[in-house]
Amino acid sequence: MQQIRGGTFRMGSDRHYAEEKPAHRVTVDSFEIDVTPVTNAQFRTFVEATGHVTFAEIAPNPKDYPGALPHMLKAGSMVFQPPEYPVDTHDWSKWWDFRFRANWRRPYGPGSSIKGLDDHPVVHVAFADAEAFAKWAGKELPTEAEWEFAARGGLDGAEYAWGDELNPDGREMANTWQGQFPNQNLKTDGFERTSPVRSFPPNGFGLYDMIGNVWEWTSDWWSTRHTDDAPKACCVPENPRGGPVEASYDPAHPRILIPRKVLKGGSHLCAPNYCRRYRPAARHAEPVDTSTSHVGFRCIRR
Repeated sequence: MQQIRGGTFRMGSDRHYAEEKPAHRVTVDSFEIDVTPVTNAQFRTFVEATGHVTFAEIAPNPKDYPGALPHMLKAGSMVFQPPEYPVDTHDWSKWWDFRFRANWRRPYGPGSSIKGLDDHPVVHVAFADAEAFAKWAGKELPTEAEWEFAARGGLDGAEYAWGDELNPDGREMANTWQGQFPNQNLKTDGFERTSPVRSFPPNGFGLYDMIGNVWEWTSDWWSTRHTDDAPKACCVPENPRGGPVEASYDPAHPRILIPRKVLKGGSHLCAPNYCRRYRPAARHAEPVDTSTSHVGFRCIRR
């Protein structure tokens, strides 16, 4: 873990997606944070020590999903499957597939494995799985503010975790998507999906993969915007913990009250033409019951 000295910084951004607004000052206390996302090897050690069964390995309860088709209520997880041709990027179902028996051990479904991927970030972990690992390790999941402060690496206000240029001197600084998402992956960063956790340069705090590779869970409930900036320095929020759980529900699905947490950091699926969220300020809502092939986590100790 890396010790991060607390401080005040400008959280969020006014230059990109609406949910990142407004940029506002926030103060966080000092904490320690994992240098990399939790890897397959680390998660395997946890599972072997505790017998933990991940959410993706348990068949859904029909009571939690009114109206769901019975044949879909089987254990599984969401797997990215690139289409062979350009598609409407407003329809995520064109590249996401709920695959039965996909889980952290079988990241692409039956027949796949994590052999040779010990140093890749673990994926297909729901929020409860990440929380269980953190508790076992004597740690916690970071708040959104703590995560963003660490991701900025001391570069307050910079666009990226390494400065204001996406590719300084033409160099790929994180595992993201090059080409037209979702069908054209040029792989100029050297990777098609996840990558070993130390494949790209660390940020100013010595932390790897704060941007790209996999999205990371935080402990904050989702909110559609940040709070307004404090009018005076004396009123800057200290160690904010996000909004209420009731505000995190997806209004598009009023019958399914599954709360959502904030994800940070973007992933290997973030592209210039889609999901430009390979920035510290970027954020995304994820239902606590959902696991995917591009979401992982790291822990902190306060």
